[in-house]
Amino acid sequence: METIEFRPKSGEIPGQQLPYPARQSDMNPAPDSDLSNYKPAGKLTDKVAIITGADSGIGRAVAIAFAMEGADIAIVYNENTGDAMTTKHLVESKGRSCLVIQADVRSSAACLDAVRQTVAQYGKLNILINNAAFQMAQEKIEDITEEQFRRTFETNIFGYFFMVKAALPHLQSGDAIVNTGSIVGIVGNPILVDYTATKGAIHSFTKSLAIQLGKRNIRVNCVAPGPIWTPNIPGTMPEDEVKNFGHEVALARPGQPEEVAPAYVLLASSEGSFITGSIVEVTGGKLG
Repeated sequence: METIEFRPKSGEIPGQQLPYPARQSDMNPAPDSDLSNYKPAGKLTDKVAIITGADSGIGRAVAIAFAMEGADIAIVYNENTGDAMTTKHLVESKGRSCLVIQADVRSSAACLDAVRQTVAQYGKLNILINNAAFQMAQEKIEDITEEQFRRTFETNIFGYFFMVKAALPHLQSGDAIVNTGSIVGIVGNPILVDYTATKGAIHSFTKSLAIQLGKRNIRVNCVAPGPIWTPNIPGTMPEDEVKNFGHEVALARPGQPEEVAPAYVLLASSEGSFITGSIVEVTGGKLG
């Protein structure tokens, strides 16, 4: 019998704030990212994927889903070593290899080295998942410091650019790049002005790169999640926002990381062979 996981409604998550960067193991309730309801079908057999921001949240769920589909994984993370090692264990429990790389994607040299390590370990690279992100809520634009503004852009869009530049020499016809955008990059968010700006940039970066790389048959797409229960939420948002997280969507609840991961499988696999330049919304009914 299929297991139906508990999906907390908006207002059922306790108000909480955790130190940034928050650890998934400290969240209450823990995000659902184990892919226990996922039915794999060998869609990524013997592929190699590198996933940034994969120590927890959406990145962890994508790593597990890819492993279940037959891929070997390299995960790139910045600070939370404990969470990253948990992801490694979960990937390896699915019978695939997981290379753990600590790197700051704001550095082009670090991105080049992460790709170099991946290719040295596995001999190839087929899939790039750009997922690393930084956000910090501020009520007023006057409260966004230049330091925060630079960190947000350097992580969220410079990092994607650096990883694409590093990965492209190894990608072949039929390979794929999937970027993580956000619904807020489409509809905006008043307390995440700098973050929403980067997500809008990621969407247009995706579309332009897809046009450029189409002649090489390398597909480029973007997943735009809605409110997903990840460590960034209690680590960066006000407590009342956390308590009411997800209230604005049609399903009246936040999504879980494992509910987003299948979209990445589709876009990374041959099942999505005629999808490129798309922004795939996984939002629970959050409309512009």
